[in-house]
Amino acid sequence: MARRYHIVTFGCQMNRADSERMAGILEDLGWEATADEDQADLILYNTCTIRDNAEQKVYSYLGRQAKRKHQNPGLTLVVAGCVAQQEGERLLRRVPELDAVMGPQYANRLADILAQVEQGQQVVATEAIAIVEDITKPRRDSRVTAWVNVIYGCNEHCTYCVVPKVRGKEQSRQPEAIKQEIIGLAEQGYKEITLLGQNIDAYGRDLGTRPDGRYRVTLTDLLYFIHDVPGIERIRFVTSHPRYVTERLIQACAELPKVCEHFHIPFQSGDNEILRRMQRGYTRERYCQIIDKIRHYLPDAAISADAIVGFPGETEAQFEQTLDLVAQIGFDQVNTAAYSPRPGTPAATWPDQVPEEVKQDRLQRLNHLVAQVAAQRSQRYLGRVEEILIEGVNPKNATQGMGRTRTNRLTFVAGETQLGQVVPVQITEARAFSLTGVPVARQVG
Repeated sequence: MARRYHIVTFGCQMNRADSERMAGILEDLGWEATADEDQADLILYNTCTIRDNAEQKVYSYLGRQAKRKHQNPGLTLVVAGCVAQQEGERLLRRVPELDAVMGPQYANRLADILAQVEQGQQVVATEAIAIVEDITKPRRDSRVTAWVNVIYGCNEHCTYCVVPKVRGKEQSRQPEAIKQEIIGLAEQGYKEITLLGQNIDAYGRDLGTRPDGRYRVTLTDLLYFIHDVPGIERIRFVTSHPRYVTERLIQACAELPKVCEHFHIPFQSGDNEILRRMQRGYTRERYCQIIDKIRHYLPDAAISADAIVGFPGETEAQFEQTLDLVAQIGFDQVNTAAYSPRPGTPAATWPDQVPEEVKQDRLQRLNHLVAQVAAQRSQRYLGRVEEILIEGVNPKNATQGMGRTRTNRLTFVAGETQLGQVVPVQITEARAFSLTGVPVARQVG
């Protein structure tokens, strides 16, 4: 009987992509996936440390499986990802039943780590290493859309963020390797790719410069380089940093037909003093200029963002600047969070921490406004015909297909649809974060 594995993924798209790669490695080694954690012979937690509640959830899961290992010593327990990188050997002291602790840079090396475990070793792999190109085929969660890592790590120094510490310095992949992966995806029938990076606009900064001092390759260059891969119909990219979004990049998005009209650009706060203390490297005014430029070239583009409330020292007036910016920009979606002190970050040690009840009150108020603004933005779709790439079936209504507009609005489609098909859909209902519509005949001529 084949050995069975189960992977639990916390956090961002980078983690989801890493989990797919590690699943591919396990299946190359002859393991089979199981949806039942308690039936698995190997359990891998791919962890996130961006907020404390995600980290505590990992320990809760680990506690249950550590008890199970006492009854089943053959169970293999692995913690990967950012909590593993942050905690290292401390994780083994806290949960001695663990077999391996591996940082995100080791995702490609899971086979080597498991070989050491099978020899009876307890492995901690958190040393900084160069990430090598991976020939393993990921076990993709989707048959239609796929993640493609283009840059690992982050060189920024935001005072609240632990990511540079746990994911290491920026390492860009070579454009040729990225294109070959995308060609392979197209040959497997994938229709949409999302280029991934913690700070994707930094792509290419570590790949050398030209004689005139400009970078040899940038994200803009990469978009032009991969655009014409046959079979790929849509290209997305995340996550952008306002410091590095250029007019040339925005122009490329307007010129290249496959690049979708959706920008995810975190602003984090609407107040300049808070942005300065966060060390974000831009002002509110600069952020608004970027959005104005996007809407100049792509008037219907969707803008999504991330925001933090309750950063140390944030006053009520400063928080209201964030509310004001959300209303002013008219975001299609904002991922919101209350500030969570992270170990080893400057802001965690500052004395002016905002009380938890104040943070939660601000988070509720921001979420209420975000939903109101998103609902207003959604109204522009009513009655329009949108191209929807069908990614699956509505889990709550099996009679509906499910996909996304080019602007990344989740859309439910009545009637029969085919996986991977791009369907013209007339929008009949518009909610804050999703749409419903009916297929219409394509216009000929």
